[in-house]
Amino acid sequence: MGKRSVKRLVGLFSTPIIFLSSLVYAAKMAGPEYTTPSEGWDELWRELMIDIVVIGVIFAIVTTYLLIKYRRKSPNETGSATKLKPIAAFGWVLIPVFIFMADDIYLGLENLIHWRDFRNVPQNAYTVEATGRMWGYEIKYPEGITTQNEMRVPVGRPIQVTLQSSDVIHTMFIPDYRVKWDMLPGTVHYLWFYPKEAGEHVFTCTEFCGVLHSGMYGKLIVMPVDAFNKWVDENKPKGENKPKEGGAV
Repeated sequence: MGKRSVKRLVGLFSTPIIFLSSLVYAAKMAGPEYTTPSEGWDELWRELMIDIVVIGVIFAIVTTYLLIKYRRKSPNETGSATKLKPIAAFGWVLIPVFIFMADDIYLGLENLIHWRDFRNVPQNAYTVEATGRMWGYEIKYPEGITTQNEMRVPVGRPIQVTLQSSDVIHTMFIPDYRVKWDMLPGTVHYLWFYPKEAGEHVFTCTEFCGVLHSGMYGKLIVMPVDAFNKWVDENKPKGENKPKEGGAV
């Protein structure tokens, strides 16, 4: 088989895969966005598990079939094999490769879509500032309140957390909301999540930051709107009547 034939064979397999993957990507881009980052990441994880199970089962069935069909039937039996034609040999190699490539392209496009949604903060988000330090978090609210290792937010509203560090590299990871981002000295980053139910959660540092790294965590308290507004009124500095942009309603 010449080089020209190989190129044609590769093009024959790759063109429909790229085309179909592009169609999937276009359909996803035009579809509705997830209301929370966690919904997108949970859906991606579900699809990944489905893909792994389906592909794994198919390959397990094929492998089992070949092991049984071509097993040695007697101790002295010598195997024999018919030499494959070049097109058959390439087929046995390229078909599995392109199956995995198509799956990887699809999951990569899905990841890109969820990433896009995760980096677009809703306009009505409530914004707090989080500063990491050895070994804790300082949370500042637009109403002038400051808390240590505790973040209180209202339920039913997107929450944006701006992130920075006063010393070394830290991380804010909120497992229940599937969000995590590094806190770097001299830079400001952000993450956002959408708490739909009141309750308590944990946020923690996942970047090794010193001898007390394992003790760097805090509590996220999602409160009913009325209770949160009451807490703000009771704790904001005196004379702070008008909250900054992105504050409590």
